[in-house]
Order: sequence, then C-alpha cells, then structure tokens
Amino acid sequence: MMRARQKPCTLCQQLEPVLYRVKYDESAQWSFVCRHCWDSVSQNNPFYVYGGTWKAKK
Repeated sequence: MMRARQKPCTLCQQLEPVLYRVKYDESAQWSFVCRHCWDSVSQNNPFYVYGGTWKAKK
C-alpha cells in the first residue's frame, strides 16, 4: 500500500498534497506554500516569483 505524499507549507506548516514553489521576499529563497498562503504572498508583491507546482501524485 502506497502512502500519500504530503509536504508542509513553509508559512503555516499545514500538510498539503499540492504546494506552489515561490519566492516572496527580499531573501529570494524558494519556498513551498499552500493555496491559502499563496493567495496572500502573491497579491501586490514586487518580490513574488512563481517557480512551479509540487504535486503529491506524479
């Protein structure tokens, strides 16, 4: 039996099956954020860069 893969959101730590790879601040470090946190970091943010989507199901 295969276990479902999940990763924690960098910001809220919620385990999620889909995360968005983004840069959202001056550090320019890549982070994985959930849909809820992605909405807040992507809006009107000059540092925001989208880098792809991580999905549990390949």
